[in-house]
Amino acid sequence: MWDRFLAYLQSLKSVYRLALWLVFLVVQNIAVAASAADSLSTSNTPALKILFDKPATDWEREGLPIGNGAMGAVVMGGLEVDRLQFNEKTLWTGGPGSKQGYDFGIAPEPQTTKLAAVRKTLLEKGAIEPEVVAKELGRKTIGYGDYQNFGELILKLPSAAGATDYRRELDLNNGMVRVSYLQDGVRYLREYFASYPDGVIVVRLSAGQPAKISFTASLNIPDNRSVQTQVKNGRISAQGSLHDNGLKYEAAVQVIASNKEIISDDKSIHVNGADSVVLVLTAGTNYAQQYPIYRGKDPHAAVNAILEKTSKKSYSALLTNHQNDYHALFNRVSLNIGQVLTALPTPQLLANYRKGDAALDRTLEATYFQLGRYLIISSSRKGSLPANLQGVWNNSNTPPWNDDYHVNINLQMNYWLSETTNLPETLPPFFDFVDSLVAPGSLAAKKILGANGWTLFLNTNIWGFAGVIEWPTAFWQPEAGAWLAQHYYEHYLFSRDEKFLRERAYPIMKGAAQFWLDSLVKDPRDGKWVVSPSFSPEQGPFVIGAAMSQQIVFDVLRNVSEAADILDDKKFAQQTKAALANLDSGLRIGKWGQLQEWKQDIDDPKNQHRHVSHLFALHPGHQIDAAATPELLQAARTTLNARGDGGTGWSQAWKVNMWARLLDGDRAHKVLSEQLTISTLPNLWDNHPPFQIDGNFGATAGIAEMLLQSHNNQIQLLPALSSKWASGSVKGLRSRGNLMVDMRWHNLELQEAVLHAGHSSEITIKNSLLEKVFTLTEIISGKSVGIKLNGDSGTFAVQGGKSYLLAKKL
Repeated sequence: MWDRFLAYLQSLKSVYRLALWLVFLVVQNIAVAASAADSLSTSNTPALKILFDKPATDWEREGLPIGNGAMGAVVMGGLEVDRLQFNEKTLWTGGPGSKQGYDFGIAPEPQTTKLAAVRKTLLEKGAIEPEVVAKELGRKTIGYGDYQNFGELILKLPSAAGATDYRRELDLNNGMVRVSYLQDGVRYLREYFASYPDGVIVVRLSAGQPAKISFTASLNIPDNRSVQTQVKNGRISAQGSLHDNGLKYEAAVQVIASNKEIISDDKSIHVNGADSVVLVLTAGTNYAQQYPIYRGKDPHAAVNAILEKTSKKSYSALLTNHQNDYHALFNRVSLNIGQVLTALPTPQLLANYRKGDAALDRTLEATYFQLGRYLIISSSRKGSLPANLQGVWNNSNTPPWNDDYHVNINLQMNYWLSETTNLPETLPPFFDFVDSLVAPGSLAAKKILGANGWTLFLNTNIWGFAGVIEWPTAFWQPEAGAWLAQHYYEHYLFSRDEKFLRERAYPIMKGAAQFWLDSLVKDPRDGKWVVSPSFSPEQGPFVIGAAMSQQIVFDVLRNVSEAADILDDKKFAQQTKAALANLDSGLRIGKWGQLQEWKQDIDDPKNQHRHVSHLFALHPGHQIDAAATPELLQAARTTLNARGDGGTGWSQAWKVNMWARLLDGDRAHKVLSEQLTISTLPNLWDNHPPFQIDGNFGATAGIAEMLLQSHNNQIQLLPALSSKWASGSVKGLRSRGNLMVDMRWHNLELQEAVLHAGHSSEITIKNSLLEKVFTLTEIISGKSVGIKLNGDSGTFAVQGGKSYLLAKKL
């Protein structure tokens, strides 16, 4: 049936073929949406669900997350006690006002004399052990702080004796969690979602018969802060301040019972025999993203204003607001790689992965891809802080790595998917945050390296930490600012928004580049500009000109040089071009064919360290290119083969992207498969261990990279398609040059691609289809478009607002 449909489709003229194909996609999407709306008693579960058949007993492994950017919560779904653990991203200890003191990680006296001594030793000895450098340049942190667990909304329910048919699911299609079970012939349902437009977390309890909803609601606030609790008019409020730094906080929940009055005491609200109940929760602090004080208004007025407004809305209105907002983002991209509907619990799906059922394997992979998009929508929206090491979700007051922002790859990896999977609305928190770090980052640049401009090192927090820590193998990463600046230029390349480039991106990029123009030193061995001291995370000695350092500096100088040309900043363009002309590129092929990690050829072919930092030039940089530098591409392949496919979750996610850039779809898929097998928890959160969200985001970006690449002014269609995904389709991926791309392929061959141009320009596309008989038409008019062919590449002009169909011709 499918083959006959494809043959009929190919027999039509291109414009009719596209119309019929679009109708098919619409019908297909409607069917999926209808399945997603099925009740929980339905035997089949849509592919885009994460499903459990029991309540969670382990927050990290089994909890189901919801979030609206600023707030997040994890649904445990207990039968007799349901604990909704929640967070708000500005609740942190440490920073200004901390009892420990706080200095942004920057010593009061300049460190340039110590830096000069380290550089001198490196010139004399060639290498220094990390512990020695850390003793000279590292610094013990004070008042750094931790991201906090805000608290729990606790629902104590009647006895669940005899409950059956329990289901707890995260519905990715609709951005919500549901819990359902049968008891005494009655189906009970709980629904949970976090609304960005209304700024609240919503819980609704209902049942298949009237007057069946009874429970007691309370707020549980951790004891490392003062707490005052009030209960009045169906609302529980808890406010106070953190003992450590005096940061004010407030959380409040409004309980709205249908057809039933509620009873309260001094701590709780009791509901007995209601038809349904809606709970609306919000929270905030007096944090402000403003150096150096980081304090704003008391949260009381804002919290109460939100609840006053939302408590007057019906559940239906709240749900509609949430889903209209969520669908507008999530539904832009659909991926079909052969997944099927399944009612299997996700832990079982994960346990059975790669054990013989290819369709269920594709189901897990497609779900994992869309989970990454769900998580970034849920943890990064305008007006909030960016996604941290755990997105927005954290159940500890002393979380791993402070649950902060590591800027030696982790924060950057969090946002690789934002452009390619068509979610630019998740980027404003990233840009706002980096903007806020420029002031302390400028002080760090001056005090630590004696340079103008700005930078950061390994890690930062919401308090503008810009200095160094004392961890020997990871404290020194002054390239962090340049790496962060890459995202600004990438956003311009994807959007072609020159106003953003001029007003927002260029000042940040220029400051990051200026830091390196002032900080580079001449290597007496060859006269090249190099980074000193330099370190390749998280191994080896301190040296001069480690590959990753050089590649990142090249990246920022090249990007700024291009931007300066676009904006006609002739003086700075000349400065950056002069530096680039004599910059050590960090690209050398060593004695066993590898891309060298250090300037010295000392790589160990048996080293399988999880960091492959010296392949930055392959991804997310793009100095290494299949067409322009095939010998470097082969060296990168040799390096990746030697390092192996293992590592922690984020490391494997990065390798998925790297193998995609190496145009090896099967190897990229193999690494993705091992990430799912080795580094993924039953709820599909990435496992470092412990849970660390960058692996989710990085893997989703990697899948997109397998299907579409657009660096170096060329749009590659299906550049690294895995044989496991022999036939399928994708809709809504985004490329540089402000294009959206839809594709359909069969037996590993592209059948059709639709390019939706948001910007008038000349583009070059690459796919083996261009070496065969094809048609290229502008869709509305049906007119053929002229294309200049060069092997499997073709160049043609597009007009903004128009769409173009590239199709296989029988």
